[in-house]
Amino acid sequence: MIKLGVNIDHIATIRQARKEKIPSVTDAALVCEKAGADSITVHLREDRRHIQDFDIYQIRNSIKTKLNLEMSINEDIVKIALDVKPDFVCIVPEKRQELTTEGGLDVKNNKEVIENVVMRLKKAGIIVSLFIEPDMEQVMACKEVGGHTVELHTGKYAKLFRENGVDSIEFKAEMDKVLEASKEAVKSDLLLNAGHGLDYDNVGQICKVVGMNEFNIGFSIIAKSIFTGLEKAVRSMKELIK
Repeated sequence: MIKLGVNIDHIATIRQARKEKIPSVTDAALVCEKAGADSITVHLREDRRHIQDFDIYQIRNSIKTKLNLEMSINEDIVKIALDVKPDFVCIVPEKRQELTTEGGLDVKNNKEVIENVVMRLKKAGIIVSLFIEPDMEQVMACKEVGGHTVELHTGKYAKLFRENGVDSIEFKAEMDKVLEASKEAVKSDLLLNAGHGLDYDNVGQICKVVGMNEFNIGFSIIAKSIFTGLEKAVRSMKELIK
């Protein structure tokens, strides 16, 4: 059974728009946990555009399921990870101006610095994942630096699914890359995760990948929740006004 990690960054995005205490990111984590999420994912970005330091500590102390911390190799972030000790970390590339994580980590050409961070995190008892493009050489590099897990970046997969369709040459070529990288990861005894751009339309196709362990999905779930929960919120306010 493939597990689901729910990324709740965009709950914090809404909160930070007004710098209020609501909506509570910790409450969101507990709701996701109650709904069956196998883990809670949060990305502590260097610019703190959504998740804040205190969110990490509060969630860690509140949930009963697993905490997955997405993070860069910035030293300040690494120190927080070592202090909080999440169950998992997923090391991702990070650019200040990007809207969301664009592309995978180049492990192959940055082995020394990444290996150093991986070793420190592993020593603290944290399971380490590396967020990479579906590329055979990057998978092998993840093994070489001591990672436990690879998380395949499915952004291009999702874009081609949406724009070109599953019967297009482009989509099939990308799907082949995902399958090849997945096979190499399993062969290398690495746990296999995937995430980015996965939604209610395209997740079924990638569920067919043999050896898949967990998906990390956030934006599409939070976007859908606006409508699946909005009617109840309006009705509750109407009742209070009555």
